[in-house]
Amino acid sequence: MTTGATVWLTGLPSAGKTTIAYELAGRLREEGHLVEVLDGDEIREFISAGLGFSREDRHTNVQRIGFLAELLARNGVKTLVPVIAPYADSRDAVRKRHDENGTTYVEVHVATPVEVCSVRDVKGLYAKQAAGELSGLTGVDDPYEAPESPDLRIESQHQTVQESAAAVHALLTERGLA
Repeated sequence: MTTGATVWLTGLPSAGKTTIAYELAGRLREEGHLVEVLDGDEIREFISAGLGFSREDRHTNVQRIGFLAELLARNGVKTLVPVIAPYADSRDAVRKRHDENGTTYVEVHVATPVEVCSVRDVKGLYAKQAAGELSGLTGVDDPYEAPESPDLRIESQHQTVQESAAAVHALLTERGLA
């Protein structure tokens, strides 16, 4: 039986969470692990459709993702979750659910500064916010509560995607998960 785990990659929009997750997923699959990536955009489209971006809706979205991640992880899947999850209490509730079920939960903070994220602007969100077309952008005009003590902190602006994924892989290896 393969040991599952949830690896939650939290950080600002365009921090590199999803890119790192997919790079790590490829590496883990090559090693024979069962892996799923729970992409935040896909979850919003298929599982959390209809939710907005209020604090309550964001919390509900994170709890739904956390439930699904824990379910997969407890069944032997390495579940990579590149989701902003801006509020500490929401992430803490997900960790608690994992703890209660004896499921491994690893929190990775992709700590890319907002200035770097706004230049990357993968989805054009920062440009829309600057143009007044969007409000409630996490880290700009909506809060992002950075983890105080994540299992790993990555500053993606100082390393390649491969190096970032390797850092997460090294942590998983150290913990007997890869």
